[in-house]
Amino acid sequence: MKVFRGTLVHSKTPECIEIIRDAIIGFEENTGKIVFIEECGDGVDPLARMKDTYDFDDWRVETLLPSQFLMPGMIDTHIHAPQYRFTGTGYDKQLLDWLDTYTFPTESKFADVAVAHEVYPRVVKRTLCHGTTTASYFATIHLESTKELCRTIAAQGQRALVGKVNMDVRSPDYYIETTEDSIKDTLSFIEYVDQMKNPLIQPVITPRFSPTCSEPLMKKLAEIAAQKNLCIQSHMCEQLSEIKYTLQCFPEMKHSAEIFDKQGLLTEKSYLAHCIHLDEDDLSVLKDRKVGIAHCPNSNFSLRSGIFDMHKMLTAGMKVGLGTDVSGGYHPSVFDALRVAIHASKALGFGKETSSYKAISHHEGFYLATLGGAQVLNLEDKVGNFEVGKQFDALVIDTAAPSHYPVFDTFTGESFDDILSKFLYLGDDRNIIGVFVNGQEVICKQFW
Repeated sequence: MKVFRGTLVHSKTPECIEIIRDAIIGFEENTGKIVFIEECGDGVDPLARMKDTYDFDDWRVETLLPSQFLMPGMIDTHIHAPQYRFTGTGYDKQLLDWLDTYTFPTESKFADVAVAHEVYPRVVKRTLCHGTTTASYFATIHLESTKELCRTIAAQGQRALVGKVNMDVRSPDYYIETTEDSIKDTLSFIEYVDQMKNPLIQPVITPRFSPTCSEPLMKKLAEIAAQKNLCIQSHMCEQLSEIKYTLQCFPEMKHSAEIFDKQGLLTEKSYLAHCIHLDEDDLSVLKDRKVGIAHCPNSNFSLRSGIFDMHKMLTAGMKVGLGTDVSGGYHPSVFDALRVAIHASKALGFGKETSSYKAISHHEGFYLATLGGAQVLNLEDKVGNFEVGKQFDALVIDTAAPSHYPVFDTFTGESFDDILSKFLYLGDDRNIIGVFVNGQEVICKQFW
């Protein structure tokens, strides 16, 4: 049993962050399961009762400092692990040219597992240090390198969905697979992950986007997902030129969502990155199929793709989470995605009446980065906030770190919500002093 006492912060709804100023939370270290959450105050101190009930000693209790708090781990619903190799470069082009100039040449190098061995430990470590306890990764078309990504994730203790990318048509000669090999390697990859017997890692069916996949391949991938009860991830409606190209590839289709839907790839376990330029028919299909959306605001700006209408999607009842989209997005932190999502929402409101348009606040942003992301990845029964029975995926935040010169300043008389807002806007990985996944501390930056 491990127990924390101190301030606990999480979300249950998009509109409001719940702050418990004096809470005790206990979890089983061997299973990671949260077994109790108790609020102290008004002369009530349930710690003695919890110690008797769950038979643990005082040394098991870690008391946080006044400047520290616990929050759920961040959830990255969309990240390309191989693209971390060129993150922060190549933003002079838009999507289709960007893929041909930078992405496909880089990803093709992962035919050599040695390249994967160099890159993948760094991207997993970097995301963990930035507080990402769960990530949904695109790998490449290469089976062995995708296995290497899974081994890396397992070694570092992150929770992840990992996809071997599928591309059998309209792709470069140096980076393409046959339909037969794509199906065979996908099945081999699923079997490999199953044999790992790691409850934190699951395979996800990953057609890159509809133009690079034949209809027979997409239909077979949908069958595999249905047979094995797997999630499905892809991209859709990212840029207007991409939508035009997509419909040219499928001239009998009128809408982007219709392509995936016809192949059986849209289910309540599907989630799609971007979805900036959905028309009403697209949105209707996604809503009917209960598809999730990975909102990647940094990438949307960096590749000049457009501005996602978060207000419209939340009002429509869509499942929405945040993604870094490394390396279309230049920052590996979901905290960056949270901030840029707020900016994007405000920018979309330029010129609109405030009574008819509501930009998201840091409260909604926090929700999207945690529980919203869990819902998109179909993990809301396991992670996303603090509830008894869920897994302890958490960050220990210190708003006064580092001690020699804090990242940001706080002042006497500020409310905790003000301090939390400052952290969400101004804080960075130096404020994250502990990262827990499934009850295990995978990153420890200092003792407190």
